[in-house]
Amino acid sequence: MNTSMRQAKDKNQASEQEPKAFPVLGGILLGLGLGGFFDGIVLHQILQWHHIATSAGYPANSVENLEFNTMLDGVFHAGTYVFTVSGLIVLWNTARKRHFQWSAAELLATMLIGFGLFNLIEGFVDHHLLGLHHVNETVRHEFWVYWDFGFLVWGAVHAAYGIGTFTKRPISSITAAP
Repeated sequence: MNTSMRQAKDKNQASEQEPKAFPVLGGILLGLGLGGFFDGIVLHQILQWHHIATSAGYPANSVENLEFNTMLDGVFHAGTYVFTVSGLIVLWNTARKRHFQWSAAELLATMLIGFGLFNLIEGFVDHHLLGLHHVNETVRHEFWVYWDFGFLVWGAVHAAYGIGTFTKRPISSITAAP
């Protein structure tokens, strides 16, 4: 075996033995998906506080509007499904590598970051910027803003707690996965 082939083989073996960093993106994507599922299942379906376009000219006051909103809710769920599956793929691909180490705390922290980011982004865009719907449309209209603000706080608390938990780890273990 020539020298350059031996060096390449030694380099590959050395890199395989190094512990792999936690796949931050995978945890965040999983958290984004779970945040969307929480919103869709709890707020749209169980509590029925709102649907995607109930404040955008399609209030849930007729069968036709409810059918349209239910279809949009389905598209929303399809998007959250894509986030969830993407996160699982990233996590699975990293977990299959040799010498991969992670902790439940890292997974939970990155999922909380994603969950919180979902609530912050969806809350700002859908509730405030576009006005597609509001968190709790079953209360008097003048109270909607308080529910919308509470939703943003809920997201910020989750994201901040996740970031705080994640950054309490030793600096040497906070690196992006290759």
